[in-house]
Amino acid sequence: MAEQFKSGFVNIFGAPNAGKSTLLNLLLGERLVIISPKVQTTRHRILGILTEPGYQVVFSDTPGIIEPKYKLHQKMMMQVKSALEDADVAILMHDITQPIEEFEQICSQLKLKVPVILLLNKTDTVKDKSTIEATVKLYKEKYPKWEVLAISAKNSKGTDKIMPLILDRLPEGFAYYPDDSISDRSERFFVAEMIREQIYTLYEEEIPYHTAVLIQAFEEKTTLDVIKADIIVSRETQKMILLGKGGSMIKQLGINSRKVIEEFLGKKVHLELFVKVRPKWRDNENYLKEYGYN
Repeated sequence: MAEQFKSGFVNIFGAPNAGKSTLLNLLLGERLVIISPKVQTTRHRILGILTEPGYQVVFSDTPGIIEPKYKLHQKMMMQVKSALEDADVAILMHDITQPIEEFEQICSQLKLKVPVILLLNKTDTVKDKSTIEATVKLYKEKYPKWEVLAISAKNSKGTDKIMPLILDRLPEGFAYYPDDSISDRSERFFVAEMIREQIYTLYEEEIPYHTAVLIQAFEEKTTLDVIKADIIVSRETQKMILLGKGGSMIKQLGINSRKVIEEFLGKKVHLELFVKVRPKWRDNENYLKEYGYN
């Protein structure tokens, strides 16, 4: 008898900077979502679709779980809530070097009624193998119904065991998306995210957290795409930092962003960046809607 097709939503949860986006890119075999060593890089729930003979897994990268300080944070946590509601399998990620108490605090905010795979990530930062084994034992005793794995998403160590565990727990069903789909998001969305990723790479301190990127024009031509993007900041001083002396920083941001966008789109890009000041945009409902935080 032929095996039944399996499909479902596998949603990834955890603290900021636990490695959720790195894991999603690894499982998809594509650099779909942006990553940064800085916390709170992921602001949206992003679906990544993996279709193979016999199954379709709809992965969901979610923002790191935080106590909201702004309306923007509230919107981010609402996306976590929606991901909790439609999960068939939950992947929880935790930095293995961080205390179990921190993980318990995050778990108290998640009411999980589906199979759970707990990934203790960043084993590459732990020198002593016995420490890893003892930590895994601790979590297995605390959460006996969960599958617990120690991995390094960054170095792909231990990650080959994840997909078989997911498929064991995935329900039978039908494909939710066409075979060639890799995400539910548009090219415009990913281009905006790539610019935002370069802001996280290039700028220090609070600048990345005060910025949003809005694609104003995306014109596809035969030889190249013309893209115009607004970078939104909260204060005039932040605009000056973004621009840099004589426009040096914004020029570098344009060069770095154009490179990754061209790799993503597979064609030449003419990119124009504009910096605009919108005071307190992170607490403004209208601005948040305009910037895609619905």
